[in-house]
Amino acid sequence: MHSDMLSMAAHALSLMLEPMRLLILFIGVCIGLAIGVLPGLSGIVGMALLIPFTYSMDAPSSFALLLGMAAVITSSDFITAILFGVPGHVGAAATVIDGHAMARKGQAGRAFGAGFAASLTGGLIGALVLFLSIPVLRPVLLAVGSPELLAFTIFGMSMVATLAGRAPLKGLTVAAIGTMLAMIGDKAQGGTLRWTFGTEYLYEGLPLIPFTLGIFALPELAELGVNRETIARGEPAEISLTSQWEGVRDVGRNWWLVVRCSLLGTGLGIIPGIGSAVIDWIAYGYAQRTEKNPESFGTGDVRGVIAPEASNNAKEGGHLVPTLAFGVPAGASMALLLGALLMHGLTPGPEMLTKHLDVTYTIIWSLTLAHVIGAAICLLGSNVLAKVARIPPEVLLPIVLCLVMVAAYQGTNDWGDLYVMIGFGVVGWIMKQLNWPRPPLVLGFVVGETFERYLFISTQLYGNAWIFRPVVIVIMMGVVWSLYAPMGRIIRSVYSSLRSAKRREHKLNIGMFFTPAVLLFIISAIAIGWDWPLPAKLVPMTAGFVALIVCALNWVNELFGAPDLPSPREEVKAVAHDVAPEPEMPVSLVRKRAASFFLWLALFTGLVALMGFLPAMFVFVLANMTLVYGRKLSTAALSGAGISVFCWVVFHELLHVTWPMSLLGDSFPALRDATQFL
Repeated sequence: MHSDMLSMAAHALSLMLEPMRLLILFIGVCIGLAIGVLPGLSGIVGMALLIPFTYSMDAPSSFALLLGMAAVITSSDFITAILFGVPGHVGAAATVIDGHAMARKGQAGRAFGAGFAASLTGGLIGALVLFLSIPVLRPVLLAVGSPELLAFTIFGMSMVATLAGRAPLKGLTVAAIGTMLAMIGDKAQGGTLRWTFGTEYLYEGLPLIPFTLGIFALPELAELGVNRETIARGEPAEISLTSQWEGVRDVGRNWWLVVRCSLLGTGLGIIPGIGSAVIDWIAYGYAQRTEKNPESFGTGDVRGVIAPEASNNAKEGGHLVPTLAFGVPAGASMALLLGALLMHGLTPGPEMLTKHLDVTYTIIWSLTLAHVIGAAICLLGSNVLAKVARIPPEVLLPIVLCLVMVAAYQGTNDWGDLYVMIGFGVVGWIMKQLNWPRPPLVLGFVVGETFERYLFISTQLYGNAWIFRPVVIVIMMGVVWSLYAPMGRIIRSVYSSLRSAKRREHKLNIGMFFTPAVLLFIISAIAIGWDWPLPAKLVPMTAGFVALIVCALNWVNELFGAPDLPSPREEVKAVAHDVAPEPEMPVSLVRKRAASFFLWLALFTGLVALMGFLPAMFVFVLANMTLVYGRKLSTAALSGAGISVFCWVVFHELLHVTWPMSLLGDSFPALRDATQFL
């Protein structure tokens, strides 16, 4: 069996080394590195943007593009953390402490070299662990049935929800709501139409891509439009290859720390719900406790860069273990990768390690090669990557918005895709402003259908006896354990506040009305589905009542519980590297600019309906840059033309995307026939 697996791995490597797939992988890596430099545009956004363009690719090419992008985001997201003290994403928050201190000492190149080398080593160790786990997982998966896979799914959802930051009740609420949203359409046993409201667009369910882009991409772009400033302040130091090589030697001198933190990151990555925001801090604290001279941490110690970067990149290999083996995504980006697997007709679980083992090995090789290519690009082009952080928002925002709009429309090639994206974009922005975690919403949405399928098969084969199978009992005990600590802490907080007759002081704001609005939404959804047949309503109603109970508890906690503490990232930004807190923008101005952003997005949609995507891009960029940002007409026209031509070459000529019909094309059929994009 092992010789067959080795021959399959060799075959997968030969597939990945084909020139076209290497080019696709290289493109994915470049996209990932660019996204990593830009705070807010995370791997989730990148994955959601790229998935629509993999529909026409074969499975190995698709995952080369997706994993090439996802694997290297953490390789470049610490560039702004080191140079400007602004973490690209939460995964680089711990790196800020020593990395930015090194930059202030004139050692930015050394910090870059250490970070890139540690990231490469960690990524390779994570991929190696994933490779070695397959022989172990194959017999395990062949011995388990649908009840065990169902229990694993429940465990993954409970872990992801309860580890959603400092708001476990909110995490559980949105995870349950995400499961309810996954039930939309006619996918129920018996063909019952659930929550479609007579709309044909929803018969096949809510499309993943517009939903995800709305929840994740638009709120981050809205924030970019609200702040209206570049990430970088001041001129960064020039980074030479010689100075970076000193950092690479630091990694060699601290090889045992790199190995330990990489294994730690891989192990933590296997546990669903533990993402970059947690892993990098655990690795940093571990290094500080186990290394000699811990007092130098925080003052510019290179080990404070090596430890979190090694663990952060190693986690990707760990994340793929439960995603591929059990269909339980270990994070939000893995949830989208799971969706991509399903789109290509691949079912995670035993099939991925037996029938589709070749695809599994191409995924591992994609991860491995992406780390090598990404590290090489970072070492040679770190100065160029650092300049990405200096792109003005009036240039960056229209470019990304055009890409987001095209990607959203590729969901089902229906106007409903754009409406869903904008609608959930507003919801996502409100959730972001009110500190409601968004990843559990997508995780519940992606896992919901798998959960219902496993539940149906388990009850059909075993009745209610599936609950009493030994492995299921052990896993469900883990679910209880994962929920006990956060729920117990909140209950004690509320009880203590009620007993002392103290209440929070509340100011009248939108946050006071959001939780009751969520409660009303849940109650309405339950009322609509109450009369469905039992097989069709079992999972939706179960998720609905879980959401109702947990959301009600959250409301009680908001009214009577202790206030939230500042997050580790906020503490780092304000304290760890002596950065003075930035003056807060007036709330009225934030809301005004956010409303302006979404109105411009609606205008963009109207322009697409009027004249087609490509002409609408030019008009939108021209109007937005001149009227909102006050740019010169010539500069705005040049930018609009550049974006339109780029999208025409990439999407129309190379990817052959399907464009929506426009009123201009309807009025002038000859013009539509000539251009093919009206």
